[in-house]
Amino acid sequence: MKRALKPIVLAASTVWLAACAVGPDYHRPAVETPSTYRFAAPDAEVVDTSLDWWKQFNDPVLDDLVTKALAQNKDLGIAAARVEEYYGRYVVARSGLFPQVGVNFGASRSRGVPAPGFPPLVGNQVQLQGVASWELDLFGRLRRLTEAARADYLGTQSAQQATRIALIANVATSYLQLRDLDNQLTIAQETLKSRDGTVKLFEERFAGGMVSQLQLSQARSEFESAQASLYSIQQQIGQQEDAISLLLGQNPGPIPRGKSISQLSVPTIPAGLPSSLLERRPDIQQAEQTLIAANAQIGAARAQYFPEISLTGMFGAASTALSGLWTGPARVWSFAGAISQPIFEGGAIAGSVHSAEAAHQEALLSYEQTIQQAFADVENALVGAARTNDQLGATTRQVDALTQYTSLARDLYEGGYTSYLEVLDAERSLFAAQIQQSQLQDQRLSEIVSLYKALGYGWTPQAPAGTNTAAQPAPQS
Repeated sequence: MKRALKPIVLAASTVWLAACAVGPDYHRPAVETPSTYRFAAPDAEVVDTSLDWWKQFNDPVLDDLVTKALAQNKDLGIAAARVEEYYGRYVVARSGLFPQVGVNFGASRSRGVPAPGFPPLVGNQVQLQGVASWELDLFGRLRRLTEAARADYLGTQSAQQATRIALIANVATSYLQLRDLDNQLTIAQETLKSRDGTVKLFEERFAGGMVSQLQLSQARSEFESAQASLYSIQQQIGQQEDAISLLLGQNPGPIPRGKSISQLSVPTIPAGLPSSLLERRPDIQQAEQTLIAANAQIGAARAQYFPEISLTGMFGAASTALSGLWTGPARVWSFAGAISQPIFEGGAIAGSVHSAEAAHQEALLSYEQTIQQAFADVENALVGAARTNDQLGATTRQVDALTQYTSLARDLYEGGYTSYLEVLDAERSLFAAQIQQSQLQDQRLSEIVSLYKALGYGWTPQAPAGTNTAAQPAPQS
């Protein structure tokens, strides 16, 4: 659940309002982005980010699988729980900015002997006190810690969205692989059936002395080879179904099928400017929130050099009887202030500042690296989609040629113009090309899935109410 961060409103004193927060204020680092993608498709189209892009496959079964995964996947559930955890941490950190108010009530009865020879004294004591304390955040330590906690919370929201995008892509890719394996199984079954017929024919011809033992053994070898391929594909199908079941958040079991790999519609190649990745990719937003938190921790560490000022107060009543609490003389009160200033701490504060600055540099480099990786992901998906489509076209033409070659080889063999080795070579090549064609059909669609994932599609990027996830400046001095 995405929570709206409520603005912090304090009825602060003029001293607090005039206070400044030490440490650097956050400003988004300048990032050099390419103007265009190197391998951008010329026929790419602008896609509405709010649309469910996977529905372009036009397979209701895939749509149902994605819906079920979004509702039941355990990784996505863990990510949602982590968001709630960090929201709680943010609320805890923010609470330090407010006065802490409480009530104490106590009652006691005691018996004592003042001195030998005197009767024992029995007395009652009843107390009712209201207590309050407030740390004046003059140098912004608490505000910097709140800023860091807020960034951590927003970062977990971005991580949740990244998990969602990855989940949708994994479900789509796994389903495509399953339909590819189903197609390979059909090819293997047809090949096995054809080779079984060849073996039976050769057994009859061998009994009649028309073929040699060598040719019969060759035919049997090819049959067993196709049988082994069939078993391997069946194993992969079972394992793929189990993998999809885990993505759906359910126990391993059969997965429903929709359209075949060749019947699935090819999604639109999305177009976009490289700079749009900075706003759309949640992993980039998460990296920036980590940078914001690290920047705020520098201020929190530097604030340790300055005094901590706190106010405490108590107002209440004390009496020997409960009814006496409401009389004027029973009232008690106290007010106090305290200042804590470090003088010598063996370099602990300097070490904290140094550590915070190093962590900030680490977060900055990680942020830049995340952006570069995002550009690489898009470029890889674009070139993959283009070149895989070319490979599929070439392989399809190869399958057509090998189909004709196999038919001619059989005719020539039956006519006695060529050896059976020519037929075996043609059948092996055709089987391998058909399997490759099926795999490339899957790969072409999977590359487009990778492109949508790389571009950050799969959720509507919007910040919680009253927030700006792109840049969270610290309170100004």
